[in-house]
Amino acid sequence: MSGLRLIVGLGNPGAEHLRTRHNAGFWFVDALARQVNGRFGVESKLRGETAKVHYADRSLWLLKPTTYMNASGASVAAALRYWKIEPDEMLVVHDDLDLPPGAARLKFDGGHGGQNGLRDIFAHLGHGAFHRLRIGIGHPGPGNRDRVTPWVLGRPSAADEAEILDAIGRAFDVLPFVVEGEFEKAMHRLHTPEDKD
Repeated sequence: MSGLRLIVGLGNPGAEHLRTRHNAGFWFVDALARQVNGRFGVESKLRGETAKVHYADRSLWLLKPTTYMNASGASVAAALRYWKIEPDEMLVVHDDLDLPPGAARLKFDGGHGGQNGLRDIFAHLGHGAFHRLRIGIGHPGPGNRDRVTPWVLGRPSAADEAEILDAIGRAFDVLPFVVEGEFEKAMHRLHTPEDKD
């Protein structure tokens, strides 16, 4: 497989959403941009904020859709067309209810798992054949469907926020492999518990 040319962080724009669980994807790309001195600028034709950065000996585009989570697909599809990037050269970073805080998992293809940003990207692309980085945010508990929306749109506890940031840090440790197309190596390192003998 070829390496990456685009990393998309999913989230909601606006200061009121900045520290919410649903913005874990934004947290990731913001931290990456800071690490490599990248600066985001508004790209209205792509309905998002973009930054071009140099990372792991490659030029990479970073994208934060400003469409709100549920309409992320319009921005992502426009960026892929505009920059002539194939979907399998893209990594989408998003929050995941099915993983506990502190967990991060790489995945290629498969379903959207009810994540509304992914659902909209699927609708615009017609498939899910792209890389994802799932950042665990935990779940409010079984039988609590009514609590899911306030949960994802709420701020995590200090302990959960620290776990989420730790997961993002561990994902950064394997990101050079992902960018270079060494996905199996990245997945093995990220998914293997650190205390394993």
